[in-house]
Amino acid sequence: MLPGLLISGLLAAAGLALAALPPLAERGISPLVIALLLGMVAGNLALGRRLGDPAAGLAFATRRLLRAGIVLFGLSLTLQQLFALGPWVVVLDLLIMITVLTLGYQLGTRWLGLDRETALLTSAGSAICGAAAILATESIIRARPAATAMAVATVVLFGSLAMLLYPLLYPFSGMSEGLFGIYIGATLHEVAQVVAAGEAVGPEALANALVVKLLRVMLLVPFLLLLARHWRRPSGHPGTPSTAPVPWFAFGFVAMVGVNSLVSLPPALHHGLVELGRIALTLAMAALGYETRLDRLRALGLRPLLLAAILFLLLLSLGWLASLLLLG
Repeated sequence: MLPGLLISGLLAAAGLALAALPPLAERGISPLVIALLLGMVAGNLALGRRLGDPAAGLAFATRRLLRAGIVLFGLSLTLQQLFALGPWVVVLDLLIMITVLTLGYQLGTRWLGLDRETALLTSAGSAICGAAAILATESIIRARPAATAMAVATVVLFGSLAMLLYPLLYPFSGMSEGLFGIYIGATLHEVAQVVAAGEAVGPEALANALVVKLLRVMLLVPFLLLLARHWRRPSGHPGTPSTAPVPWFAFGFVAMVGVNSLVSLPPALHHGLVELGRIALTLAMAALGYETRLDRLRALGLRPLLLAAILFLLLLSLGWLASLLLLG
């Protein structure tokens, strides 16, 4: 596994270093996205072939390290945070998640003619928590690397656009600062983008946005459990059973939320574990990028981008309307 892990490690280290630079950090650019892009460049330029066959190490990163990173991500929120905003916030997040997932999958497969995997990955990234949701979903359905990379690219593009647009919309929204923060958390794609947009609006918006967003992250767990129960691969799919595996890492994620809620870990240990999870996810994204070939992305065409654009507009409008009706 050494060649693949070495390639992933070098790309992930570069992604983490670049994401820490002020111009990128101030814009909330995730190291996961940078690692994916660096991996795609390295993989398509065939860099690292002299190191040996990277397949085993890349598979370890995109499977084992990915799941470990998602488990440790559970240390980023507590149950107390979720209970603080009341039950209507849960209803808001559920409404948005279910609507975007359902309409996105139906539009993608029936209207745009996308394959099931690409439609589901793009919809999950928009509805739940961006790249992390896409990676977790991919670990269940075993999608092609090109479909996963395209889904990540679309949610990053429209999530970044929303991150810049939301602070400009705030004065015209008819919402208080706190309610607009809830709107941000319920509709923006990535956690980093939520932080950047909320901070641009104000401290109350930032606090509410982060809690609502982390609740959406929690909704990833029941989604994965339902997906594992009901997703069926086409008959004859090589080397895999007809049903998806049980996502045991989802239970690990819930367990870490419980630990973070009930146990006061030493700050250094807590920070170290959260960082370890972030590094594991970055390694997984770098490996995924390395396995992605541009010709396969071109074969997917513009339809995934169109689907993501439709879902972006749906999040923008549905989230605003639902926030005002349920919490305004």
